Amino acid sequence: MNISPLQTVRYQFAPTLPAVLQNNIKNVGIKYGEQTESVENQTKMKELFPHTYGLPTVSFAAGESSHRNKPINIGVVLSGGQAPGGHNVIAGIYDALKAANSESKLYGFLNGPAGILEDRLIEITGQYVDQYRNTGGFDMIGSGRTKLESEEQFAKTTEVCKKHSISAIVVIGGDDSNTNAAVLAEYYRRQGTEISVIGVPKTIDGDLKNEQIEVSFGFDTATKTYAELIGNIERDANSAKKYWHFIKLMGRSASHICLECALQTQPNVAIISEEVEEKHTTLNEIVDDIVKKVVNRSEHGENFGVVLVPEGLIEFIPEMKTLISELNSLLAEHESYFSSLHTFEDQSEWINKNLTRDASYVFSTLPNNIQRQLLMDRDPHGNVQVSRIETEKLLIEMVEDNLNELKAEGKYKGKFSTQHHFFGYEGRAAFPSNFDANYTYSLGYNAYLLISFGLSGYISSIQNLSAPAEEWIAGGIPITMMMNLEMRHGKMKPVIKKALVQLKDKPFKTFAAKREEWGIKTSFSYPGAIQYFGPDEVCNRPTITLSLESQ
Repeated sequence: MNISPLQTVRYQFAPTLPAVLQNNIKNVGIKYGEQTESVENQTKMKELFPHTYGLPTVSFAAGESSHRNKPINIGVVLSGGQAPGGHNVIAGIYDALKAANSESKLYGFLNGPAGILEDRLIEITGQYVDQYRNTGGFDMIGSGRTKLESEEQFAKTTEVCKKHSISAIVVIGGDDSNTNAAVLAEYYRRQGTEISVIGVPKTIDGDLKNEQIEVSFGFDTATKTYAELIGNIERDANSAKKYWHFIKLMGRSASHICLECALQTQPNVAIISEEVEEKHTTLNEIVDDIVKKVVNRSEHGENFGVVLVPEGLIEFIPEMKTLISELNSLLAEHESYFSSLHTFEDQSEWINKNLTRDASYVFSTLPNNIQRQLLMDRDPHGNVQVSRIETEKLLIEMVEDNLNELKAEGKYKGKFSTQHHFFGYEGRAAFPSNFDANYTYSLGYNAYLLISFGLSGYISSIQNLSAPAEEWIAGGIPITMMMNLEMRHGKMKPVIKKALVQLKDKPFKTFAAKREEWGIKTSFSYPGAIQYFGPDEVCNRPTITLSLESQ
C-alpha cells in the first residue's frame, strides 16, 4: 500500500471511548430499562416479531458483570453505501473481542451480505485491522446491497455461521440493512438458533436517528466535507462574481445534509424538502422564489450566488410526488411488460396512457431528460432513484426561462450564468473526522458488549454525543422499537422509520430565521477542511445540527 503522510499519522490516533467502556471489559455491567413499543403499527409489528418485539432498552455501567469469558467467533458485514468510520467500527469490535478473550476470532464477510450467502469471508487479524484504523472507505472487507429477506437466504446464513462456529453477526448499515438485521434476528430466535444479530447505525444521510440514535455515523464527516467544498465554491463565486452555482447534495429523501451544510456555509438559497411538502409548494413556486432572489441580488450588482438542492427534493413537490408514486406503482405491477419496451418513445407513450390525467400532464411538461431519468431502473425497493434525477439542472432551466421572460419585459437587467454540481461520493469514503473516529470505534466496542450479554435484535447506541467522548453513554435499543409499516414493491412491509427534518426543531428554526438575510446579502461562511489537530472547537466540534438539537 502507498501510505500518505496523513494516513501514517492517523494510524496513531487512539479513539476515545465513553468512560464506562474504558474499564476492564470484564467489569462492565448491564442495566435493563423499560419494555419498548414500535413507533407505529404496534399490533401488527408484535405479530411479525413475536420473539424480539417489546425487548427492553439497555445501558452499560461499571459494576458486576455476567460477562461470558469463553472464546466466541463473530462475523461482521458492511451493508449498503460507504460512510466514513466503518473501519473503526470493525476495529472497535476486534479490540473488545480480544480484550475479553484473546482466543476469540472476528471474521469479515466480503462485499456485503452476499458474502454470508456465498460463504466468502476472511479472518480479521490484528495486523490486518491495523492497516485500516481511522481511515475512510469500506475497502477492508468491501460492501454490497444484497438484501437478506427470504427463508432460503436465512437458512443459508445459519449454515455458513455453523460451519465457522460464528455465534454472532454484526450488521453495519442504514435503515434498510438494520431492518434486515431485525428480521434475521427474529428468524434465528424462531428457529431456536443461538446466533445473535446486532446492528450499527450507518448512513451519511442522517435519516437513521431518533431519541436513542442521535446521529448515524458518517454524517459528521460527510457534511463537513461537503461544507468545505461549498465554502470553496462560495469564495470563488464571491471572487469572480459571475456565476450562480446550483449544488445538489446527497441525502436520499431527507434534507439533513442540505440543512447542516446550509447552517455551516450560509448560502443564498437552500431548499428543504420537508418544508416544501408541508407547505404544498409547487415546482413553479420554488422557481419563482429563486428568481426573486436572483433579480434582487442583480439589482445590488451581485450577479452570482449559491443554491443548495437536496437530493430527494423532487419526491416532495406535490405534483411530482403524485407522479412518482404512480410511476412506482405502474412499473412495479407491469415490470415485465415495461422492460419489453425498448425505445423511450414507446415507454413514454405507454406511461402517458396509464397515468391519471393530472400525473400525465405533469410528466408531459417535464424536459425530455428528466422524463428519461424518471423511467430509469428502480432501486432495490422498486422506487425511483432520486440521485439520478438532475433536479439542479431542471431548476436552472426553469429559472433561466423565467428570467428571459422578465428581461424581455424590461424587469430584469442582470446576467445569469450558471454552474451545476452534485456532491455525494466525495464525502462517503473520506478520512473520518475525530468525532466519527471516536463514535464509530465506540459503536463497535459497544456492539461486542451487546453480544457478550447474549442480546440479539438490538442496535448499538451511543448517546449524549454533543458532550466530550468520555461523557458519552453506551447501550443498545431493540431495532423493532424504531420500526413501522411502509409500502415496498406494492406491499406493506416492516421497516425502520426514516427520520426527516423536523420543521419545529431548533436546527430548521435557526436556518429559517437567517435565510432571508442570506438570500439578499452575501453572507457566505467558509468552514475549511476537516482538522484533526488543534483546539477542541476546531477539531472535535460536532455538527451544528447535533449541537442545536442537544440544546
